[in-house]
Amino acid sequence: MAYQTRPRYRFNLGSSLPQGVRWLLIANVSVWLLNIVCGWIDLGALFLPLALTPYLVLRHFEVWQLFTYMFLHDVTSPWHILFNMLGLWWAGTAIEQTWGTRKFLKFYFVCGVGAGLCVILAAMLFHGMGSSVIGASGAIYGLLLAFAMLFPDQIVIFIFFPIKAKYLVMILAGIALFSSVTDHSSGVSYAAHLGGLAIAFVYLRLPHLRFDGMSLNRRYEKWRIDRAKRKFQVYMRKQDSKREPWIH
Repeated sequence: MAYQTRPRYRFNLGSSLPQGVRWLLIANVSVWLLNIVCGWIDLGALFLPLALTPYLVLRHFEVWQLFTYMFLHDVTSPWHILFNMLGLWWAGTAIEQTWGTRKFLKFYFVCGVGAGLCVILAAMLFHGMGSSVIGASGAIYGLLLAFAMLFPDQIVIFIFFPIKAKYLVMILAGIALFSSVTDHSSGVSYAAHLGGLAIAFVYLRLPHLRFDGMSLNRRYEKWRIDRAKRKFQVYMRKQDSKREPWIH
């Protein structure tokens, strides 16, 4: 697999945006602008049911929030959406150019929804059932991890200093873990950040958890063919052992 053998991939951030990244950028920015406009005309409450609130997901089965929360960002400051969209553009472009649009989008939403589930788990453990979470950070952190596994030695600029991608992700993971213990007042959901990293790691490391489109029937047929091949090889070895040895 790519992250195991670590081949030298080539990607071009200067080319046109791939389809998946482009539409995700459009969707996120459009929802953010619409949320701002609705706030001006006192309709901002329309977006409240779309945020991820663990209590509502578990008690009222508003499971769509695991998907919709990824498209909401803080309307009081542009920095939230700006940093997320920069991460989507930077890491997402390289990943989609490598994997293709379908696999990229599947990975993005698996990380986002998985991060949401981690937020709910953290809320259950630390009594935060009523707090709401918004933003694509969980999915973005998953993309960053995938980028580091695909391009581990790629040099990137972090706070004006060049650093390899694999070390950058280690630093970001360490910051998120440390902040989750020490920072309880910033309003940042570090559970989503760590959850996105964890889900991405599991997804990439355990191939049997990746739903690659192969149906159960196709998996069963492949298993039968492989078993028949093994039986045939055993049969041929037995037949060879019964033959008279060659005389030289």
